[in-house]
Amino acid sequence: MDNSPARPILSEVILARLFLTRDMPRRKRVTRRRPPKTMSLINLAESYAYATTITSGVFGNSPVGLLGFGDAGVGSTAMTTTNGGLSLQSIISEPGSSFDTMQANFTANYQAMAVQAIGIGLTFKFAKKLLRKPISNVNRNLMKPLGIGVRL
Repeated sequence: MDNSPARPILSEVILARLFLTRDMPRRKRVTRRRPPKTMSLINLAESYAYATTITSGVFGNSPVGLLGFGDAGVGSTAMTTTNGGLSLQSIISEPGSSFDTMQANFTANYQAMAVQAIGIGLTFKFAKKLLRKPISNVNRNLMKPLGIGVRL
């Protein structure tokens, strides 16, 4: 007979692993942070300001005008435009000339767009820090009791 130790059967190994006591406690599950259920009006205004900067610089139009709901001009922006403002309808109907116009507008306005984007970011950051207490007061005492899912 062979004096070598007996090899454990696979089922014994599996059972041993299941019933072994662990030295360390199991890790707790991490609670995931849920996204806010409210929409911030200040963040919405900041996003619209960025969209206005980009659309007026590239398309020569406001975001609403780009969709075709407003007039085809931006009004009082410092951006130079070629062939007036573009809309989605003009881009779809004449894509070649529209993309040439967009390229010309971008090369003429990219520096002004960059300066405006930096200014928008700094302005909103400064305003949020400066008005933090009044904003939280309005959110807590006016918006939250209404329960409309909007905050400042």
